Amino acid sequence: MPHDHSHHHHHDHAPKITHLTRAFIIGIVLNTAFVVIEVVILAFKLSGAAKSSLYTYGYKRSTIIVSLLNAIILLASVVIIVYEAINRFIHPEPIAGGTIAWVAFAGILVNGVTAWLFMQDKEKDLNIKGAYLHMAVDALVSLGVVISGLIIYFTSWFWVDSLVSVIIAVVIIGGTWSLLKDSLRLSLDGVPKELNLDKVTAAMLRVKGVLNVHHVH
Repeated sequence: MPHDHSHHHHHDHAPKITHLTRAFIIGIVLNTAFVVIEVVILAFKLSGAAKSSLYTYGYKRSTIIVSLLNAIILLASVVIIVYEAINRFIHPEPIAGGTIAWVAFAGILVNGVTAWLFMQDKEKDLNIKGAYLHMAVDALVSLGVVISGLIIYFTSWFWVDSLVSVIIAVVIIGGTWSLLKDSLRLSLDGVPKELNLDKVTAAMLRVKGVLNVHHVH
């Protein structure tokens, strides 16, 4: 007598896969923090290196180049964050909110402490400001993951993940825009924003014997 055995084993692996993906992203964020610190240190070493016959002004601009690179990377991350937010909103997936929140909390600690170390001197050097913004953004991303993870854990509102991501993207743009403008201006030999050429010219004209000042660089 034939027996028809029908076994249906349905396992929903979406939460686990999403959790692994988020954990991987947080891992990249933490790794990026240390890479940025190493690049900043290298830039400072280069800026203090002796000038040569090929580089007669030395390597002072290395810090400006690094700050410009930091700004570009941060703005590129905005594109990725928004793209992923839209994709998750259109194709929502179950998320292991509680576990993700704990994983992201480590990112807040590491990047938050690092950003705090750079905060005091961030207005003195564009390179330091770039590193500070990078660490602060990484900490902000981790904070966003914690908030969305907890909300999802208690409410199962998966769309919150996309909303928080877009908010983070807007904050990143606001914080990075000035760094990008300053870095571009200095890399193109523009006048630093704290320097007023009219005041410099007026001060030079007050010097006895100076009749005219032109082509101030």
